[in-house]
Amino acid sequence: MPKILVVDDSPVVKKIVTTTLVKKGFEVRDALDGVAALEILLNEKIDLVITDLNMPKMDGLQLTREIRKNPTCKRIPVIMLTTNPSEEQKALEAGANLYLKKPVTSEELISHVQKFLSIEMRS
Repeated sequence: MPKILVVDDSPVVKKIVTTTLVKKGFEVRDALDGVAALEILLNEKIDLVITDLNMPKMDGLQLTREIRKNPTCKRIPVIMLTTNPSEEQKALEAGANLYLKKPVTSEELISHVQKFLSIEMRS
């Protein structure tokens, strides 16, 4: 099963997203910020990243730019999941594949994840 990295400094959001993904059978790793996320990305095979925009140390925009610059992980799809409605253009320019505004339903999130990973799953 694909491994997804969830990057968010909010424990509540991280738990909700992680629980949603685990219930669908995904393996999930998590990180509090972009610095911790990059360390995971450089040391593990990650198939998709779901990141918040606003985080300490390294925000989602910088994390996405770093992912796109790195030859080992530049092709990993990045979904930016955030409460900030006004940064979509910046996120896409940084290299995000999708910009979702919180709140997002579990069904919507899983649907996007499945599209990016090109997999069909049983409910």
